Amino acid sequence: MRAWILIRLAVRGLGRNARRSALTAAAMVIGLALLVFSRALSDGGHEQWIDSAVRMSSGHVAVQAPGYLETGKLEHRIEAATLAGVVDAIQSMPADPGVHAWAPRLTVDGLASSAASALPVLVQGVDPVREARFSLVTERLVEGRYLEPGDRLHAFIGIELARRLELEVGNRFVLTAQTASGEIEGQLVRVAGVFRTAVLELDEGLVHIPLETARQWLGTPGAATTVAVLLDSSLETESTTASLREALESEPGVRVLGWREASPDLDSAVRIDDYGDYLFHGILFAIIALAILNAVMISVLGRRREFGILQAMGLTGHETGFVVFLEGLMLTAVSGVVGMVLGLVFTWAFFRDGLDFSAFIESEMSFSGSVIDPVIVPLFHFRQIVVSVWSIAIVGTLASLYPALRASRLDPAEAMKFEQ
Repeated sequence: MRAWILIRLAVRGLGRNARRSALTAAAMVIGLALLVFSRALSDGGHEQWIDSAVRMSSGHVAVQAPGYLETGKLEHRIEAATLAGVVDAIQSMPADPGVHAWAPRLTVDGLASSAASALPVLVQGVDPVREARFSLVTERLVEGRYLEPGDRLHAFIGIELARRLELEVGNRFVLTAQTASGEIEGQLVRVAGVFRTAVLELDEGLVHIPLETARQWLGTPGAATTVAVLLDSSLETESTTASLREALESEPGVRVLGWREASPDLDSAVRIDDYGDYLFHGILFAIIALAILNAVMISVLGRRREFGILQAMGLTGHETGFVVFLEGLMLTAVSGVVGMVLGLVFTWAFFRDGLDFSAFIESEMSFSGSVIDPVIVPLFHFRQIVVSVWSIAIVGTLASLYPALRASRLDPAEAMKFEQ
């Protein structure tokens, strides 16, 4: 019964100062709605950024031979027998991890040469069907076509490589690389198509050729250097990586890596961007905390006589402080719920199809090996919403503690001298 009385006193305190409570709540609601919007936009941008980068590299999860990540050499490859086990493990995975696509690759550093010039390139032997579903470069066709089943001496090259080697669709050029036996051998290929990604390193340094052609040329029958796995979401990387490691623990010749391990540069760039977001959100939380502290503290200072009377009527100092503490928590709870709902509704209603930044970002812009799409689609992560709710609760609790402590230490006799 006494607890119910304290709750009623807290509600009455907020109601008697309705204007101040409403203004404080409005500031909190706007801040929280902005927090939800910015967090959803940031998560959506990161997901698009990561998806673009991993589709042009080794996927969300990469299965490689030990040592290949460090050296990139052909000697660290997955042999045919082991590769069959890797493929079986991937294909037998349940649908829950959300494996969107997978693709075997045989990659080697080489030299592309024509009558005009010679340039160092990264040659990737790929399965045309699987790579077409996996890689982003297949969607960036400028001229010609991508590799098809049955192709043998065809190549898919970047536009800058074609320009510098003065190549057009149908032209021949020579790829040279060190084979598995250590010999330097060349392979004549014909340009099937040209792509443009806006990533200079890829546009002038990546060549796709049929996987079987690469295996015959390099003397590695049935082998691959990487099996790249593309997931529906980057959030599933850790669980899928753990599942594959468990399934392949009997295979000593393979190592399973998440995209953060396989692409450390991308991981660093995403983390740096995250730190900037955390700083911005920290500022928002500080503003919200100051708003709560200001409202509750002014309420304490302006109601000293009231608190003195309550204590004279039998309320203890701790109970007076508890009433003030409840006022802060109620203000936080109501504003938090309204702010979160408003932020979700506003973001979904107006920007569910994406926010277009093309006026500020070039249509073809790259960063850290990925193509940046000027249209960012907000993404709602349940985990982020839970974290935001807990953060708001903590901020409200901490901001209400000091005013509650001040109220609990009021001297009733001195407090009753103040005029309201």
